[in-house]
Amino acid sequence: MNHEEDQPADPAALRRHRHLFRAVRRSRKPKVRRSDITITDEATVKRATKAAAVGNAMEWFDFGIYAYLAVTIGKVFFPGGSTQLLASFTAFAASFLVRPLGGLFFGPLGDRIGRKKVLGLTMVMMAAGTFFIGLIPSYESIGIASPVLLLICRLVQGFSTGGEYGGAATFIAEYAPDKRRGFFGSFLELGTLTGYTGAAGLVLILNTALGDDAMLQWGWRIPFLVGGPIGVVGLYLRMKLDETPAFQKQAAQMSHSPEASTTETSEPRLSENVPQKELKTIFAQQWRTLLLCIGLVAAYNVTDYMLLSYMPAYLTDALGYENSMELVAAIIAMVAMALVIQRVGRLNDRFGRKPVLMAGMVGFVLLTIPAFALFQQGSFVAVLIGLLVLGACLVCLLGTMSATLPALFPTDVRYGSLSIGYNVATAVFGGTAPGVMTYLVDSTGDNLAPAYYASGAAVIGIIAVMCMKETARKPLAGSPPSVSTHEEAIALARAETNEPTF
Repeated sequence: MNHEEDQPADPAALRRHRHLFRAVRRSRKPKVRRSDITITDEATVKRATKAAAVGNAMEWFDFGIYAYLAVTIGKVFFPGGSTQLLASFTAFAASFLVRPLGGLFFGPLGDRIGRKKVLGLTMVMMAAGTFFIGLIPSYESIGIASPVLLLICRLVQGFSTGGEYGGAATFIAEYAPDKRRGFFGSFLELGTLTGYTGAAGLVLILNTALGDDAMLQWGWRIPFLVGGPIGVVGLYLRMKLDETPAFQKQAAQMSHSPEASTTETSEPRLSENVPQKELKTIFAQQWRTLLLCIGLVAAYNVTDYMLLSYMPAYLTDALGYENSMELVAAIIAMVAMALVIQRVGRLNDRFGRKPVLMAGMVGFVLLTIPAFALFQQGSFVAVLIGLLVLGACLVCLLGTMSATLPALFPTDVRYGSLSIGYNVATAVFGGTAPGVMTYLVDSTGDNLAPAYYASGAAVIGIIAVMCMKETARKPLAGSPPSVSTHEEAIALARAETNEPTF
């Protein structure tokens, strides 16, 4: 008979086994303490969201004004001829060429000195560029200097917006709780729709009240001059906010690092090599994610600029619609998208970013050509239905992308990486979309050519969505979990450490 089985276990051995078990369990899943979890304040998150959304509305108000006045701007700033609209959209696209430079400058700067300061600076530059466009004399008055000054103002706008979207999306994402990031992120694109709708509405009112001659002589200046005061309001809202919790924690960790103790100064200096180091880190370690970001944004921007920027000019110039019916239909479609975009934000919080993005991309592949076929019918109802069909596809992207893109990158390089990836894609695919589509129609004589271009871009988007990881309801990379209440923090900490809940 074996008496060893009846012997009591060695207490020391049991303690060693328990210690080993706990070590293995900790190695599998890092412990999250309650002090590590960010508990957001609802009122603060709403203020941060409002400030970021107002800036985004300002950006797209500027670009919307230019797009909806593209035909008039072509006549004011460029010599007569059939290429005035193409020249106008070429100047529109030129500002996008410097957006990557703005992203390279403002992105690393925002990761270094803070999101708030950089977003304030971009707001000032953007409002100034818009305001001064309204003061430029026409081509008839000063000749070639007129389009040159227009181009300079557009380049200032483009450079500043290189740091705008990446910073605003980062700002909201780092303030929002993990489970509601899609909902709060949707407000950023609500700002986009508000800016475009405000621009279209103002142009429609001026066209109706002043008529074509007065608009061509001086009325076109009014929307640009309005941009200055709007920028001041946006700057005021942004400067009242604190830095994001994620950036504050990142800065606190850096301030306690050995390198920070030897290099820390009272004010950051632009001569330091920190931005260069961050750029090397981004391109060396984040290049795969950058390519994914570029693919997502390329598809998103081609379809976005097609519907919100190019469509009124297309309906007027290519299809001959009159009496501002194209602006009325565009306003109705944008208002409809604005009414449902927050629901889309809640949907991607609940079901995930990938399903909602995929629905939008597939919708553009299948429905863009039929929608353009409706535009050829010549009736207001057909145009409106076509715009609403495309709007339903676009709102899936608008309501989801602002929560998706910041989550691709870790906190320490998030602003820089997102600004670079977003603006490279926007420069190559977004800002050029109206010009490319105008050229395709002029060169081929096929009024469906823009639909083919947008459908091809959506195919790229489908591939990008398939390659991305799901980020809904998860902490941002490099940041601690973020929750709405103390109760959620306690439950999360217990779940992470397998503590009993009784």
